[in-house]
Amino acid sequence: MNISVIVLAAGKGTRMKSRLPKVLQPLAGKPLLAHSLASVAALKPAKTVVVIGHGADEVKAAFASDASLDFVVQSPQNGTGHATAVGIAPIADSGVTLIVSGDTPLIKPETLANLAALANEKTFALLTCVVADPTGYGRIVRDAGGEVIKIVEHKDALAANDQATLAIHEMNTSIMVAPTAWLRDALTKLTPKNAQGELYLTGVIAMAAVDGLKIATASVEDETEIAGVNDKIQLAALECAYQHKIAESLMGDGVTVVDPHRIDVRGKLSCGSDVFIDVNCVFEGDVTLGDNVKIGANCVIRDAKIAANAVIHPMSHLEGCVVGEGALVGPFARLRPGAELAQDVHIGNFVEVKNSTLAKGAKANHLAYLGDAKVGERVNYGAGSITANYDGANKHKTTIEADVHIGSNCVLVAPVTIGAGGTVGGGSTVTKSTDPGALTVGRAKQISIANWKRPQKAKK
Repeated sequence: MNISVIVLAAGKGTRMKSRLPKVLQPLAGKPLLAHSLASVAALKPAKTVVVIGHGADEVKAAFASDASLDFVVQSPQNGTGHATAVGIAPIADSGVTLIVSGDTPLIKPETLANLAALANEKTFALLTCVVADPTGYGRIVRDAGGEVIKIVEHKDALAANDQATLAIHEMNTSIMVAPTAWLRDALTKLTPKNAQGELYLTGVIAMAAVDGLKIATASVEDETEIAGVNDKIQLAALECAYQHKIAESLMGDGVTVVDPHRIDVRGKLSCGSDVFIDVNCVFEGDVTLGDNVKIGANCVIRDAKIAANAVIHPMSHLEGCVVGEGALVGPFARLRPGAELAQDVHIGNFVEVKNSTLAKGAKANHLAYLGDAKVGERVNYGAGSITANYDGANKHKTTIEADVHIGSNCVLVAPVTIGAGGTVGGGSTVTKSTDPGALTVGRAKQISIANWKRPQKAKK
């Protein structure tokens, strides 16, 4: 069956108290709308229409790179029925149309696929959920035979003092699939006779029953899957639910997650066997951890590949880097984009590496900076030493060949090459390339003045 999708994303989200449109509020590092779109994309729809309104230009710009999306603007915003009528305009009559909200980020693709499989030209499919507290939700009203006959919004049931309806715990999720041609016609018949004075999409359910369409229902057991987001409290709750599910999945694959309530994955995290992740770690973008990798507490790792047996000590920040097998990083280390560490490299506390390669066994253990550098095997790079790679206009390369020893507090002024096996004495400023095996010392002559008196403050 040919399927099209309408994603309702026009709401302002007043309770968010944010200038950012509600559907652009972040969950796990991506906008809420991005999560919903990813789920519907798995169905490979013929057309996906996103109905936007508040912050329309901002929302459209955020997804401008996705050519599969059609954006239509709802103005004025007169309820979900009106939004759906706006959204269905560019959709062909053939097949069925799935309607989802842009602020239900945890809906699973398989849930949508199962619902869509129930619908056809004579069958309307509705996703429901039985909840402990249905306050605020539309109720699914069934006849004596168990068939759905209508949906009653919570505010309308209150206004009518309809206690029987208020006692129903089966709620409307606002996710449905309808025959497209029939839905287009039904939307023209909606009226604003309700507590909100808006065109409710739920009004088409009663029409379907009257028109003789079969109303099939599917139920979802996990409330978080269909939970919407209206304020920062609900957003935080869904973030917790999302992260906990990821943690459970990781643990199910054999990863040791010390506290599943204190991990944040904001992208894709792939782990080998016997990986250990301590508390409060954040993973962003695409991160790969090899077998037996250990990640210490409070690390932030973005777009990184970390090979087997590497250890990332606490408080380290890694981005756009490659860490070789058995390497040690941190604590308090920073690997910036372009950092590539080979096997058994050591990067210690308060060391920063940017756009540099370090060959097997190289070490920079304390308080150092390596930028735009090529470091050979077994180099020992001293505390307080830096590569001066920027002249105010251009970046320059530093090459440190194998088995070089760089003393403490040295400045290597690029472009410069330190020859293999050489030694640079502590406190040196090196501006010229050195020969292999040479000792290089570049510092001012020491002067000592005997019996020197420090200046004294004048007495008042």
